Amino acid sequence: MPTTPQKLSTCLWFDTQAEEAANFYLSVFKSGKINAVSRYGKAGRDVHGKEAGSVMVVEFEIEGRTFTALNGGPHFKFNEAVSLVVKCDSQDEIDHFWNALTEGGKESQCGWLKDKFGLSWQIVPSQLPEIMSSGDAVARDRVMAAVMRMKKFDLAALQSAYAGKA
Repeated sequence: MPTTPQKLSTCLWFDTQAEEAANFYLSVFKSGKINAVSRYGKAGRDVHGKEAGSVMVVEFEIEGRTFTALNGGPHFKFNEAVSLVVKCDSQDEIDHFWNALTEGGKESQCGWLKDKFGLSWQIVPSQLPEIMSSGDAVARDRVMAAVMRMKKFDLAALQSAYAGKA
């Protein structure tokens, strides 16, 4: 049975590292593949400035979601206004993604990090949205206080805070 193409995807603008980034992200996640690589031709060089034959676009897939990595030049940089969220079911998952994605990158607060390409990620426990929308305002406040003290999330500490044991 044919699959329906994904209607909505994410384009990530790189200077020249699209292929390197796609391969890096594929090494971090269990499920993924490169679907296509497009290369610059001679046409348009006066505009894009890229050598004919150099990588223009890498279409890749991670966990069933399609991404496009574009070598568009140094004109635009990533910033924290957009981030990719990875929901993790265990501390082992949190540790895996945090350690892999901060390698060569930078840790931030509250589960946020920047990878070595400057792309922002949030590595969060999958239980956090449920906890933060709980009807127990006192428990939510305890969890928020714990979150604000963390860089990488400590799932056990968050669960203890929610239970009032922290």
